[in-house]
Amino acid sequence: MLQGTAVNIIVGTHVWVEDPTVAWIDGQVSKINGKSVEIETTNGKKVVAKLSDIYPKDEEAPPGGVDDMTRLSYLHEPGVLQNLSNRYQLNEIYTYTGSILIAINPFQKLPHLYDPHMMEQYKGAPLGELSPHVYAIADVAYRFSCILLFCQFFLYAIKLLILVGELGQ
Repeated sequence: MLQGTAVNIIVGTHVWVEDPTVAWIDGQVSKINGKSVEIETTNGKKVVAKLSDIYPKDEEAPPGGVDDMTRLSYLHEPGVLQNLSNRYQLNEIYTYTGSILIAINPFQKLPHLYDPHMMEQYKGAPLGELSPHVYAIADVAYRFSCILLFCQFFLYAIKLLILVGELGQ
């Protein structure tokens, strides 16, 4: 496991600490003793952890999460998992991390995400302009392949002109 983020942790700092039941739980630092930290978790427990095993919590992240995780203040495991969980609870199954699309299986049909109107919205839209969606990635891939095809055709035409020019000499 990666070590905690090197930030200034003081008493009162909101942090994430590992939990055997729910993976990560948030809490507030109540005491620091050298490299050991006491955290009062949101469920009322007191946990002692190594300073290197805790991660700062992004208190400014919106309750519904962010659609591009590069906008998170801290890009670490508990922050990423919390963001994905918040979005999943709102049936927002797609999330970007830059140009990477993360999709979470909703285990239910979400037909509004895949109708023709939705597909039309993403045609030609720059990546990141609209909410994260598989159609956005598909559109970017399609446009890129068209550009490559055009470039290949253009190079072929240049070679053909050079060949025709050489034959005419």
